[in-house]
Amino acid sequence: MVKITLKDGKVLEFEEGLSVGEIAFKISPSLRKKALGAKINGNKAELMDKINEDCTLEILTFEDEDGRAALRHTSSHILAQAVKRLYPNVKLAIGPSIENGFYYDFDADFSFTPEILEKIEKEMEKIVKENLELKKFTLPREEAIKFMKERNEEYKVELIEDLPEDSVISFYEQGEFIDLCAGPHVPSTKEVKAVKLLSVAGAYWRGNEKNKMLQRIYGTSFTKKSDLDEYIHMMEEAKKRDHRKLGKELGLFVIPEEGPGFPLFLPRGVRLKNKLLEYWRELHRKAGYVEIETPIILSRHLWENSGHWDHYKDNMYSVKIDEQDFAIKPMNCPGGMLAYKTAIHSYKEFPMRYAELGRVHRHELSGALHGLMRVRAFTQDDAHIFMLPEQIKEEIRGVAKLIDEVYSTFGFKYHVELSTRPEDSMGTDEEWKIAEDGLREALEELGLKYIINEGDGAFYGPKIDFHLEDCIGRTWQCGTIQLDMQMPQRFDLTYIGKDGEKHRPVMIHRVAFGSIERFIGILIEHYAGKFPVWLAPVQVKVLPISDKYIEYASNIRHILFEKGIDVELDGRAEKIGYKIREAQLEKVPYMLIIGEKEVNENNLSVRSREDGDLGSMNLEAFIDKVMKEIQEKANNL
Repeated sequence: MVKITLKDGKVLEFEEGLSVGEIAFKISPSLRKKALGAKINGNKAELMDKINEDCTLEILTFEDEDGRAALRHTSSHILAQAVKRLYPNVKLAIGPSIENGFYYDFDADFSFTPEILEKIEKEMEKIVKENLELKKFTLPREEAIKFMKERNEEYKVELIEDLPEDSVISFYEQGEFIDLCAGPHVPSTKEVKAVKLLSVAGAYWRGNEKNKMLQRIYGTSFTKKSDLDEYIHMMEEAKKRDHRKLGKELGLFVIPEEGPGFPLFLPRGVRLKNKLLEYWRELHRKAGYVEIETPIILSRHLWENSGHWDHYKDNMYSVKIDEQDFAIKPMNCPGGMLAYKTAIHSYKEFPMRYAELGRVHRHELSGALHGLMRVRAFTQDDAHIFMLPEQIKEEIRGVAKLIDEVYSTFGFKYHVELSTRPEDSMGTDEEWKIAEDGLREALEELGLKYIINEGDGAFYGPKIDFHLEDCIGRTWQCGTIQLDMQMPQRFDLTYIGKDGEKHRPVMIHRVAFGSIERFIGILIEHYAGKFPVWLAPVQVKVLPISDKYIEYASNIRHILFEKGIDVELDGRAEKIGYKIREAQLEKVPYMLIIGEKEVNENNLSVRSREDGDLGSMNLEAFIDKVMKEIQEKANNL
């Protein structure tokens, strides 16, 4: 008998030599029905694997990331099998699972058109119904090379040849199809209940532009058709909400050809951005932060001292000034250290909360750029909090509360991850343990559920990451809290303690929005461009029916403007129906139609983006209505 320790700590005994799938069935038939993979002693495993000794066992379902990966990796093999059945001369490259799906790269002498994708998808559905068992076998390296040469799979041969001579190479067989693969996979093709091919893109072999361009087919798969339908609906909704499309249509920003990765904000976009910054400033003022501004360019030796030059220089822009090397800042932290060092500090000043809306520049590869989501220049809503060791938990609680307030304001749900020490890091094991324990205990005292993200901390300290969820279910990593014991040492930061001696402060780095530009992109898609009144770059649009009413309409615009309402006048010689439709497409919350009746009665005809025609209203009543909606937001700050 072997002892199996389950995820919940429960220990069960089973006969030696049972497979993971058999054990899952013995635990619960319903669990086996949902099972897709496993972890044995923390290592990825398959349901087909046998257990012959005591171990810890975690059964993975579609709810688990590794469970989804096993299903989707198998789906990529089904895709490759379908392609080879239909087009035997196509060469296979690689086919991993990825977030939300899978892909496979092919070398074909024809293009994968939508019609061909449809044929491939139908063949995949046939393979699923055939319930083909996935069987793993291994070969020594030389035999594996010969095996793939006989199958005329040159890309697979190249992959094997790059492995050490003593390697044992694993393959997976399903029906007539065999592929080079390390796994893991689900036991049978029938586990893939719903599959959809999504798109085709070009991809250089091994990501090298000097190599041949292959065709990459993207797809996704699920264990339920209803989940696939929901995902496709989300994708269609995401396409409608694409911030790049809406940003242009709403006149918010452009990414000029002359500046790839460098957003150019237009007047409406600047109004939107400034409203976010005004909100940010008021929130931080009330939370006891003081704002600083640090230089964009600083001497190279500063970045060497901070550790950024060794750990981040490939993403930094550098410049020579007066024969000295300088770097354009990719982060605000070293400038914050310089601000701290401008004076001698006492323990009585702590916690000291420095906030900064700092402009940073990072060299991103052109292929990684994506609208406002991945840019080369952005504003980071940074803060550096200097404190006593005994203040760590309280300050983390304060930051977590502030971040929660920010996300709640915009209607976001979120989950939390604790990211631990990466391989490329600074500091001692003891320092990292203190920092990680401090973050963990603060989260537990706050009652915040979290998951561990092993090895994904910053190079100078562990961090708490906040992943917000938008209205169509997508998640975005934005807020972060990083506990740092390295920078205070590297910059020799000190304070005078109660004993009159010098001591080292502890520091927190944190952001709430993260990148302001990226957060704007998220908000555009979250609201589909329909910003709440307080945030809308154009809150009211005044639409005169003809030139005869321009003077009255201009006067209305002026009064609204003086009240602090963001208002625009559409004085073009266009029909009123056209003006209304255009204002609706621009997602303007309120439209004021001005014609003969409105002028004679000294009134307004009001249309709402949400509720349509609101009828006649006098100017004072309308101003009260709009200001009340704006004020409701202000009252919650």
